[in-house]
Amino acid sequence: MKKVKKIFMVFTILAVLVIAGCSGNKSTANKSKEKGNTSGGTLIYGRATDTVTLDPHNLIDAESSRISKNIFETLIDYKKDGTEVVPKLAKEWTVSDDGKVWTFKLQENVKFHDGTDFNAEAVVYNFQRMMDDSHPQHKGDFSIFNRTFKGVIQEVKAPDEHTVEFILTAPNATFLPNLGITTFGIISPAALKEYGDNIKDHPVGTGPFKFVEWKPNDSVTLEKNDKYRVAGLPKLDKLMFKVIPDNSSRLTALKNGEIDLMDGINQSDLSSIEKNDSLQIFKRPAGSLGYLTFNLAKPPFDNVKVRQAINYAINKKGIIDTFYGPVAKPAKNMLPPFIWGYNDDVKGYEYNPEKAKALLAEAGFAGGFETEFSIMSTDRSYFPQPTKVAEAIKSDLAKIGITVKIVNYEWATYLSKLVKGEYAFAGIGRISENGDPDNFLFTMLSSESVQNRSAYKNEKVDELLRKAQTTIDKEERTKLYKEVQEIVYEDAPTIPLAYVETPLAGAAYVKGYVPHAIGYESLAEVYIEK
Repeated sequence: MKKVKKIFMVFTILAVLVIAGCSGNKSTANKSKEKGNTSGGTLIYGRATDTVTLDPHNLIDAESSRISKNIFETLIDYKKDGTEVVPKLAKEWTVSDDGKVWTFKLQENVKFHDGTDFNAEAVVYNFQRMMDDSHPQHKGDFSIFNRTFKGVIQEVKAPDEHTVEFILTAPNATFLPNLGITTFGIISPAALKEYGDNIKDHPVGTGPFKFVEWKPNDSVTLEKNDKYRVAGLPKLDKLMFKVIPDNSSRLTALKNGEIDLMDGINQSDLSSIEKNDSLQIFKRPAGSLGYLTFNLAKPPFDNVKVRQAINYAINKKGIIDTFYGPVAKPAKNMLPPFIWGYNDDVKGYEYNPEKAKALLAEAGFAGGFETEFSIMSTDRSYFPQPTKVAEAIKSDLAKIGITVKIVNYEWATYLSKLVKGEYAFAGIGRISENGDPDNFLFTMLSSESVQNRSAYKNEKVDELLRKAQTTIDKEERTKLYKEVQEIVYEDAPTIPLAYVETPLAGAAYVKGYVPHAIGYESLAEVYIEK
């Protein structure tokens, strides 16, 4: 076995793989802080949509991950300002010469929020919960585990109290970066046994904040873990995540001091925020993609010419200029340029309604057809003002003879509809979970992925994506991913719409906040300075 210093050298191969090129009351932080005092108080984070679950192993959305990231910790994490792998609950690791056995040395003297010990057996219990159908707590879909680790992890063992071994079925280039995905946060086994199915409402982790209360469609409140293993953290006494569905109302709450930090900004408001001395703009790196997806299991979207026609019919630049603004750029691949492996040689579909009409005629739909377009009812960073964007898409498609009925759903229901394939044509998005191309391309395009929303299947694409997972050389992986993007361009199972550098706004007194490319971050180092 190699020592950890050597593994970081080896993992320049692997770690480099992941380097990505409202309430009417004032915030208590506002009332309680004095200039120079950088600890204590409450920070209120305003957001458009509620959390779906507080069980990290069963989450599939960013709003649930936003909470989990502050309650739970994973074995490894990513740098605060990038996606390079760094230690977290594991302080070091080694890998066998054949790349199949990963050994992690764990942090010692770590407690879960319920006072029980974090140790190797807890890690084993958590992973067995996800991978073993007969495990007493194997309840849920475990869709991210199934997408990333099913068939990859053969066994998880605890040789001693502070050592965990993962035995893989084969070397895997995505194993280490995937361990940092928020869904693999370690839950207290005692809490799992106590709450069972209700763990989704009673999260117990080792993170900087402890769960206090969840008021559905209103707020999630966390409090400081005063026994957190990192001295001086967290700096805040409390965190509240407040649901305010409308972007303008959320901004008004920020200006009024009712919240301290917010996401979801109308592009028309950016200029006024920048000119306001009491506010500040943060920008999340462009690791997200807004896209439209066809359900290939439903005619006429099983016809490639229909899909290509609609790609030509959508005026991406017009939509971006009107609804996204300068924080977004038209997309042409299902991988953002922020992520290595991006294929800039793919030309993309230009806006060309006449070409779209010709393709529809070739497909046998010269007179057009009727369809439904499904969309979430509240803003997402990759899909601002979704109903208005949907109306613009409806207008574009009407020009080529396609009649669209728009159907809206609240966020949790919408996700359920997508998972079950209960849609024909829909708008959705993806935010990088770990900075690796696999996290976008395999997740959204492999027929083996449970998060392939389009039901797209191309045997060559599947073969290339599988090969990329087991190829260690980054240059070779890059070639494989570029070929995938070329094939997908022709097959058009989706319409890449926009690459988004997401803006957020905060009060000027909010310090230490660094938005992360994965779409959410720990707020342990954030503080108030007034």
